[in-house]
Amino acid sequence: MPEGRAAKNRLHLDVSPVDRSTEDEVARLLALGAGKTDVGQGAGRTWEVVADPEDNEFCVLRTPAP
Repeated sequence: MPEGRAAKNRLHLDVSPVDRSTEDEVARLLALGAGKTDVGQGAGRTWEVVADPEDNEFCVLRTPAP
């Protein structure tokens, strides 16, 4: 869309890597064009909030395999 985003995302995704650490997955996403973002998550969190090139935010968190 040519106009900028006027409100928060209607859908929020959580990405959970199964074959690498959260830090490694964030590094991979940053290399692909994502950027770290602060949405007020605070210190001591176990996830990273990143945004795609169109500024859609999503979280990267490592969860135990079932």
